[in-house]
Amino acid sequence: MLVVAKPVGPTSHDVVALVRRLSGTRRVGHGGTLDPFASGVLPLFLGRATRLVEYHLADRKAYRATVCFGATSSTDDLEGELTPVDAHGPDRAAVEATLPAFLGEIEQRPPAYSAVKVSGRRAYALARTGAAMELAPRRVRIDRLGLVEWDAADRARPFAVVEVECSAGTYVRSLARDLGAALGTGAYLGALVRTASGPFRLEAAVPLEHVRVAAAAGPDALQALLLPPDAGLDALPVLVLSAGEVGAASRGQFIRPRAPLPAADGGPIRLRDEDGNLVGIGVVRGNRLVPEKVLVDAPAAGLQPSAAPPTEPMEHRPPPIDLDEAAAAEADPPLGVDPDPASPDDV
Repeated sequence: MLVVAKPVGPTSHDVVALVRRLSGTRRVGHGGTLDPFASGVLPLFLGRATRLVEYHLADRKAYRATVCFGATSSTDDLEGELTPVDAHGPDRAAVEATLPAFLGEIEQRPPAYSAVKVSGRRAYALARTGAAMELAPRRVRIDRLGLVEWDAADRARPFAVVEVECSAGTYVRSLARDLGAALGTGAYLGALVRTASGPFRLEAAVPLEHVRVAAAAGPDALQALLLPPDAGLDALPVLVLSAGEVGAASRGQFIRPRAPLPAADGGPIRLRDEDGNLVGIGVVRGNRLVPEKVLVDAPAAGLQPSAAPPTEPMEHRPPPIDLDEAAAAEADPPLGVDPDPASPDDV
């Protein structure tokens, strides 16, 4: 895993493509979309670790969001068409009094320009055609919502900086829009920083420029930036397998472990070999262990499985390149192509 500090500008797809190129790794995925104007924590999964993305998709998120009052936006953020609202801007006290109404489980309508599917098509694609649609609300949970900064230099269009802790799939753009509606002043999202994704925090994330420098220095420097493939999955119990059990797991076979099965309530279990290397993820069915995600190759006939799970080879690194040039070279896919099919987040 590589936890990147995404800058403002590139899309999540751009960052994935850039890391794919710099690392020489064909398979790279991410654990939650950030819009181009947003920055912050973007967990990336390289090589066989992409098989573990699904265990992170429900990770809770934390954000620092700038909410601009006095206008609405066609996209609920600063990139849309802004329509001024004929009303006085709210004061700080009114905003602070309204925020608690959004705590806990709430019904939230996704933005029209979002990745939600409508009749098999992405909502943003339909919105670009001018099609009228009403997206169904969905339940999200907001555990913390606090005002940390207030600027009323422009009384008609003040802005607030709020900190949000919420469930995966929460639209911070919708939160800004709905806060403005509740105050009768209109509002949109002006800036967004993801400060945490599950256990991964912004202060420990790696800037893209550092990734570029490490890739230019060689495989060892880049390897030093990587986390174990099961980083962030500490809540999952661990079962240590014997060499023979590792071989059976690598072939996808049921296992009757010699060691007692950990209590997992039917949930996923991390499988390790006797040297502590991650073999994969399994679940208990009856008194047997079923491998669901396997990160090691099946051993050749007559050979014991390797102690260390093989990793995808890192090919020869390209020469140092300018970060902006590299991002521009990895352009977004054309309209209608979904670059992030596995992600439920579109903030």
